[in-house]
Formats: sequence, structure tokens, C-alpha cells
Amino acid sequence: MLTRFMRKLSEPFRRSIRNKLIFTMIILSVIPIIAVTGLAAENNRKSMEAEVIGTSQSNMKWTGIYLGEQFAQLNNLIYTVLISPHLRDYLANIEEDGLPSQFAAQRNIIDTLTSLFYSGGNHVIGAQLYLKEPNKLFTINASQSDIEEAAGIPEPYKELFEQNIDFIIRSDGGESGEFQLIRSINRFENQEKIGGISLTIRWSMLDQTLDLLRRGEDHTVLIAGSDGSILYQPNGEAPSKETMERIAQTADEQGYFQMAKQYVFYNTIDPVGLKLVTIVPNTFINKSARATMHFGLVVGAVSVAVSILIAFLLAWRTATPIVNLARSIQGLGLIKETEFPLSNRVDEIGLLETKLYNMSYRIKEHIKTEYSISLEKKTAELKALQAQINPHFLQNTLQMIGSMLFTKKPAESYEIIRSLSEMFRYVIREPDDLATLKSEIDHLNHYMRIQQQRFGERLSYTTDIDEYTLQCPIPKLTLQPIVENAFFHGLDTKSGSWKVDLSICLSGGAVNIRISDNGVGIREEKLASLRRRLNNQSGQVWTHGNRIGIQNVASRIHMHFGPGFGIEIDSELGEGTAVTVRIPTENGGERHA
Repeated sequence: MLTRFMRKLSEPFRRSIRNKLIFTMIILSVIPIIAVTGLAAENNRKSMEAEVIGTSQSNMKWTGIYLGEQFAQLNNLIYTVLISPHLRDYLANIEEDGLPSQFAAQRNIIDTLTSLFYSGGNHVIGAQLYLKEPNKLFTINASQSDIEEAAGIPEPYKELFEQNIDFIIRSDGGESGEFQLIRSINRFENQEKIGGISLTIRWSMLDQTLDLLRRGEDHTVLIAGSDGSILYQPNGEAPSKETMERIAQTADEQGYFQMAKQYVFYNTIDPVGLKLVTIVPNTFINKSARATMHFGLVVGAVSVAVSILIAFLLAWRTATPIVNLARSIQGLGLIKETEFPLSNRVDEIGLLETKLYNMSYRIKEHIKTEYSISLEKKTAELKALQAQINPHFLQNTLQMIGSMLFTKKPAESYEIIRSLSEMFRYVIREPDDLATLKSEIDHLNHYMRIQQQRFGERLSYTTDIDEYTLQCPIPKLTLQPIVENAFFHGLDTKSGSWKVDLSICLSGGAVNIRISDNGVGIREEKLASLRRRLNNQSGQVWTHGNRIGIQNVASRIHMHFGPGFGIEIDSELGEGTAVTVRIPTENGGERHA
């Protein structure tokens, strides 16, 4: 059903080159518009991303500075108590027995805390001072001004003593809207902790500063502890546990990282060591890209309509002469009806192909036999020179190069790529039918370098070459196809190590090239049949398929150098195969200096 529908849909284009041309030109005009719109949207998204990252980092830096100044002001309030002479006098006379003097000293401490409480403004909602000796707790807030005997070390100060730290900030995650800023009181002589001072402060005092970071309703701004716990989050959705864990792991003072759906910016607030965090969702960045895409679609739709009209007019004018020619050639008659292969095309071009093939076939019937044979040989010779590199070898090589890019050094990967490139250059760009033996050896070495990289230590390749033979002429693509056949027929099914040997020497006025392997060998009946085909050369270069086989190589050697030269094969089943190529020397067999 689907096949029938597709055939019916494509019928107007199969039967008319005009429709094909119109369709092609429309596609060529529409695709660039779509591509440009997509690229513009992506570039806009990247620009927006860079702008958001740059702006957010700058805002985080300055907001962190402002928050640091606010916390420094709160610290200064505490320092006014620490340096108060009333606190110093109280600590100095703490062991005196006189109740009046102790009452006066305690009243001075209360006055000092009261002054601190009111000087902190509306955001400071309480102040407290604890002295380990004589275990007194002073509390000041809007509804209380009290001195009491502590039952034990109160919880906030107990943490200072146990962990031996000078400063902590405690919060319930912003649920009560307040936090405690606690600092220890140390003895000047030995820094022994003898008490602590705490301020209870509303988080709202930081809201105006934190608003500097909010550029959208979906932005999340929060303050976190050094352990990744959320201390205060005035707005936004609560971040995931994974996000807070990554924030806790950050060691830099300022930076950002990207997650699947959001960008997370962080900065350390000096001097309290808290983390200022801003979370920007990806949707905020993509909004601009979507707006560009919508605008591009509107412009693109108009452009596509105009492009279709122009493409239709151009295709119509271009295809009209071809259509007229096809209609005219329909009236061309033939003297004699002859069977001929039908063209696969059914449009006007297919009709032209069928008619022209019919005419060409009738003309060929009158060509002399000698010319036909010569033409066949020449065509076969050209086809031999146009042979392609084995597609399976190419596929395996490209896969190997892909693996090497991740596991090997760049120089090793480059060497294999260069070898493959040189093989292509030799096959495609060298126009001459004959090449020097040196060029053939270089081509074979490139091939073997790739195979050795592929099979590693399993493959051994050795050469023994007489340098006086390197300039001798030899048909292109003679040696490498023989070695390739050795891999395909001899080594591929053999277990264990593989060995390929190449030796070249002068002997009997000719150059003997011997290629041997330790493969599985050839059965006697198959070897006898192969030898008969090699000895019975009829001038036919290509036998079947599109691979350069050993018979193909032998045929081209016979064609160029005559029957005195060619290929011999020796093989023993289970031991290996040796192929000997015999070609003339450059100067008729004489060794040249």
C-alpha cells in the first residue's frame, strides 16, 4: 500500500523532466532559507548565552561586595560591645563580692546591649551576650531586657566552644525570616573563649541587594552555607540536591557551571564565607532564540513563496527546449527493428536515451571486426586504470582511524591518514598506464602500513629490493592487488601470525618480483585451473566484477610487454602461496649504474 502511494506521488516527477527541474530548484531555494533561519536562531541563542553569563558574573561580583559590606557593618556593631569599657570592667571585677558593684556593672552591660539593639535599626530584632564565668546570659529585644543565670552553656555558644571557632551564622533555612550572627569573646592574653555575643537579624535587610540579581521571575537567588545548605531563599523554586552538592564542592571564590536545564552562578561573600547563588534556567536564554525563529519563519515563508515562483519560471523556461526536442524525436523512424535494453527512465530524457541507444547499436553493427576488437581492448585497459580501492578495506581503514583518534597519538593517526591519502592520489591522479616500480612499491607500502596498524603484531611484512630495479616500468596497480588477494584468499581464514614477504631482483635479463605469504594455500585442482587461465591470455583484460584480480594483472602485463612476461603461482596447501611477477628491465635487461 505504501509502495503504491509513493509511486503515485512520484509519478508526475518520473514522467516529466520539467517537473523534476521545478521540484529541484524549489528545494535548492527553500533549504538555504531554512538553514539561514536556523543558524540565525542558534547564533542569537549563543549571543544571549554569552550576554547572560557576562552580566550575571559581573552582577554576582558587585552584589557579593555589597553583601560583604552589610555583614561587615553587623560585625562592627558586635565590635562596639567587645571594645566597650563596661564589658572590660565587668570582666575585671567579676570576682568582687559587693552586690552593689556587681549590679552596677551588669546594668552597664544591659545599657551597652540596648544601645547596640537600637543602633542596628529595624532589621536587628535582638541582641544577646553570654559570659561563661559567672554563667550569665544578657538578653535584649523589643519585649525583654533581662539578666539570667544560664542552666548550662546555651546552644549557639556551645558550638563556638566545642569547635573552637570565632564566628558562626545560624539559620533555619529562612523559614522564620531571621538568622543569628554569633561571635566569640576571647581573653586577650591567651585567646581563651570566655563567652559570646549574638545578633538576631531579619534576612529581609538583604532583599534590596539580592534584587540586583533578579532579571526574570523564573530566576532563583539564594544564600547558602559553606556546606551547601540553604540559609535564605527569598524567591524561586528550591534547587535540587545535586545542584547544592556541586555548589558545596566549588573551591573558587566566583564562577559558574552549567547543568542540564540551568546555569548556576556562585560567589563567596567576604568576610562571612557564605555562598551567594543565582540560578538562571535555560528557558530564559532560549526565549530570544525562539523570538528570532518566529520572525525568521514569517520572513522565510514570504521568501519561500517568492523563491517557488522564481524557480517555477526558470525551470519552465529551461526545460521547454528539452521537451520540444523529445517531442520531435518521437517521429524518428528506424529502418530495422532491433531488440535493445530499455532505459530505466520514463521521462523525456529516458526517451532520448532509448532512441539514441537504438541508433548507436545499429551503427555498431557496421563497424569492422578489427576495429571493434581494438576498441574493446582499449576500453578494458582504461577500466583497469580506473579501479577503485576495495570498499571493505576503505571502510575498515576509516573505522580504525576513528578509533585511533581517541587512543593513539596525533602523529600515528596522521601517518595512517597520509598513507590512505597517498593511495587515493596514486589511483586517481596519476594519468599514465605505466608507472615506475618505485611508485608501485610506495603504493604497496602505504597499503601495508595501514594493514600493519590494523592487525598489529599479528602481521609481519618484510622487503628485499634490488635498488637497480626501481626505475623499471610496470603497469599501475600490479603489486597491491596481489597482496590484497593474499589477505582475502590466504590470510583471512588463517589463525595465528601472518607473514607477507616482498623480494625484487634481476634475473635472466628480467625483473623478478616475488610476493609470498604463509596463508592457507590453494588446493591443487584450483591451482591448476588458475595456472591455465594465466597462461591462456586472449587479450581480454576484465573478466568479471570490478576488482583487480590476479588474471587482470597478468593480462595487462601481457598487453604491455608481450608473452615472455607475466605471472607464475606456486602454492602448497596449509603452507602458503608465492606469486612471481616477471617484467622487463628498463634497458632490455642490462643492469644500469
